[in-house]
Amino acid sequence: MTGSGIATVARQEFRLRIRAGRWRLLLASWFGVLLLFTGLLRAAVGGYNDNDITDKGVVLYGGLMLFVLGLALLVVPALAAQSVNGDRERGTLATLQVTRLTAADIALGKFAAAWGTALVFLALTLPLVAYAITQKGVPLSRTLVVTLVLAALLGTVCAVSLALSAVLSRTTTSGVLAYLAVFALTLGTLITFGLVTAMTTETYTQTYSNACPTDLPADLPDAQRAEILAQCGQPQTSTSSRARTDRTWWLLAPNPFVVLADAAPRLPEETAEQRRAREEREARGEYQQSARDLDPLGSIGNAVRDLRRPPADDNTGGGTAVLSSRVEERKPVWPYGLAFDVLLGAGALLLTTRRLRTPARNLPKGQRVA
Repeated sequence: MTGSGIATVARQEFRLRIRAGRWRLLLASWFGVLLLFTGLLRAAVGGYNDNDITDKGVVLYGGLMLFVLGLALLVVPALAAQSVNGDRERGTLATLQVTRLTAADIALGKFAAAWGTALVFLALTLPLVAYAITQKGVPLSRTLVVTLVLAALLGTVCAVSLALSAVLSRTTTSGVLAYLAVFALTLGTLITFGLVTAMTTETYTQTYSNACPTDLPADLPDAQRAEILAQCGQPQTSTSSRARTDRTWWLLAPNPFVVLADAAPRLPEETAEQRRAREEREARGEYQQSARDLDPLGSIGNAVRDLRRPPADDNTGGGTAVLSSRVEERKPVWPYGLAFDVLLGAGALLLTTRRLRTPARNLPKGQRVA
């Protein structure tokens, strides 16, 4: 495997894509759809004036990135799902295999071309991201991290689609299965999480003590008063059921939307000056909606992290103190999901390389050598 061999295959793939001519239409359609979505979202957020909501860029950027990921998952599988078996059908793959190029050169070259094309689509979103930043509230660190994670997720989809094109002989079959793989990572993980969580619901017993009343009527008979006071100190039990999402959260971890939202750095905490200004406005009767409450990425990330927390100990009776301590227990989910996706992509590339090795002793039925 050499860098020059990978670059040679990648350049050839790029030339084939450019000669097709449809790439201009695809890029224009991509940017047009994103521009339309950004305009509609800005108009929706613009329904609030500056006195109603601050830092509109947080909502605009979060919604745009989630939409970009969803749209990319519809486009990216088509970039590599017919890369290998399409060359087999045209009789051009054997031409590469008889050269000094290794199977790894061909596999990584085709992957680099598909991933590079996906990154071109991603680069077209930068002007819209810049516009969202101008609407205030989006830290630069968030844009950098989200862009890198999004690029890694697109690489995983490219690698899986390429592996399917190397394993399957029919381009139609590999294309369909590539979209089914995307479905499995997105809606499939969500459905599986819901079903498994429902199946693992447990029954638990809660023990509590009723507080003794302090406002009993003065004319209450002594016998009834004594009976009430005697019962209030006795422990009571109740049986209920609860979902143990702390045992099934990992099923959602590989979901690209979960990884992207949870990996986004949280918005900075409100400074003392901002808090003072907000309290002064509220004292005058002016209330503003905080962007932290409307952050799409942060809301999804916090919801997923809450799934990792075990249920509260109902016997502690800690009230607000217990809740505040449990908020600090929020643990990230995205490292596990991103690691799974990256390993999935690496395994797919290894499978592609193995399928491209020559000489091949066994070929699928109906598959030709050249």
